[in-house]
Parts: sequence; structure tokens; C-alpha cells
Amino acid sequence: MFEFLASAATERAVAWDCATGNGQAAVALTDHFSTVIATDASAAQIDAALQHPRVSYRVASAERSGLADKSVDIITVGQAVHWFDQATFFDEARRVLQSSGVLAIWCYETCHVGGRCDAVIDELYRGIVGEFWPPERVQIERRYGDLRMPGAPIAAPDIAMSLQWTAADMLGYLRTWSACKRYETANGSDPVAQIQDSLLREWGNEKRTVHWPMNIKASRVNTLLE
Repeated sequence: MFEFLASAATERAVAWDCATGNGQAAVALTDHFSTVIATDASAAQIDAALQHPRVSYRVASAERSGLADKSVDIITVGQAVHWFDQATFFDEARRVLQSSGVLAIWCYETCHVGGRCDAVIDELYRGIVGEFWPPERVQIERRYGDLRMPGAPIAAPDIAMSLQWTAADMLGYLRTWSACKRYETANGSDPVAQIQDSLLREWGNEKRTVHWPMNIKASRVNTLLE
């Protein structure tokens, strides 16, 4: 994915990773861009972010970055644009991007394993903790299909993240879901425990390949559609 982003950029001097979280994407961008500015509205996230000599971290909102006009070659937003005031953010992107600069936004879907394992995970996702997902989550479920990107679109490749996991790996991951944490706070019990036996039975002892299909939307926001 980062190779695609670099190939789409006409210049590779400055990248802005917006809503950087732990800085994982920001550090990956340093393989392709000279300088990376990484912002997040959360000071706690910035304080805990991965450190790199060519990543400059700042506390700032997506809509008011504090960056100079036309100072950025690419803006990246991973799994976060559904939290933004999108119209205001797109105005900010137009302001800070140079004339051929790229805006790239991505999200990843619920993971897929195959067979009955997916049905068990879906029971947790939609049934047990379904009401604890924030309403903005629906934008990810729609693969950002309703998101109208400004400018001229850039075709993006089909990409999926994949890992080899045991059942224990998957159970640990499910417990990191924000909806599971909200359920536990509200009910005082672990929602994953309700599907644990079923998942262990369906998964077996072997490692399985877990896929997260990614949806990437990219455009040159200061280039008019032809």
C-alpha cells in the first residue's frame, strides 16, 4: 500500500499522516518520503507514538492542522476519516496540499477466516456487541462507499492485510475491539467469553490465515475533474 502511495505522489518531500494514532503508518511512510508530519487530536496518542528521527509529531485536529499552505505532497488517513467533520477536513486538505498533491484515505473491514469461524466472529460483532459500536462505524461497513472525495480520483489496487494466527491470537484480538470494551464496562463481563468455546472448536489447533480487505480512496484534491 505504501509503495502505491509513493507512486501516486509527484513529489516525496513531505507527507502528513493525519489522525496518526500510534504512528505506525507515519513510520512506514518514512521509507518513501523525506519528512513525515504526524498529527492526532489526542495528546495521549502522540505521547505514546512510535518514535522515528524523520517523523515530527504534533497535537492537532484534522480540520485545523496548523500546517502551512501548499506545504504537503501527500495526506494519509488510516481508519479515521469517519470521525472527522469531512467537509471542513477536505477544505484543509485543499489548503495544505501542493497543486498535484494526493489525499489517500483507507479503512479495513472486519476480518475473514473462512468456514464457520466467520459465523462465530459475526455473532460477536453483530449480535453480542452490535449495539456498542459507534454509529460512525457504518461508514467502514460501507467501505467508505458514501465518501465523496474531492478532486480527480486515482485508481487504487486491491490490497488485503493477512496474518497467520492461532485461535488464541484471534481471541486476544477480539478483546481489543472498542465495542467489546464498551460492553464489558456496561455489563461487567467479557463478551468474547460467550463465543470462546465455539471459536476454539471451529478453529482447531492449527494456524489459520486471517484476512482484512482494505479499501483505499485516493485523489488529487486540487486537480479538477475532466
